[in-house]
Amino acid sequence: MAVAENLDGGGEAAAKPRSRKGMLIGLVLALALGGGGFYAVYSGLLLGSGPVPDHAADADPHEVEPGALPPIAFVELEPLVISLGRAGGNQHLRFRAQLEVDPQYQADVAKLAPRVLDVLNSYLRAVEVGDLENPAALVSLRAQMLRRIQLVTGEGRVRDLLIMEFVLN
Repeated sequence: MAVAENLDGGGEAAAKPRSRKGMLIGLVLALALGGGGFYAVYSGLLLGSGPVPDHAADADPHEVEPGALPPIAFVELEPLVISLGRAGGNQHLRFRAQLEVDPQYQADVAKLAPRVLDVLNSYLRAVEVGDLENPAALVSLRAQMLRRIQLVTGEGRVRDLLIMEFVLN
């Protein structure tokens, strides 16, 4: 019998309306914190230098003079022709590149050109033909080759690898 009374009594408690006070407080706090966060980021208190000044918005982009270029030199590498073997329909890869270097290291890097060519030749022969045929893979191949060149020439001597020709035939 006690079980029957609990069932009947529980129906009255379930019929009470729930208070929405907690949800309303949470919503107001969320809006206040969101607005405060926006203001902090926009005004530069967090993650930046603040809003764009009005005079920068009024400037004509055609009137802005570019700064001077940093000192730069290029070392041209001899073209490579790499045999791909019988695995692919393409028989050879023609590769030509230049190295972007600081002018003070240009002579040093030019002296090491045979080692650089050896590293590039070894790496490109080891790459799968499918990777060479994929145009999106050129970015990762370039990064891998640059890292190997930097290991051969020493840190800080070669800034970038510029690929001039990358042709499968």
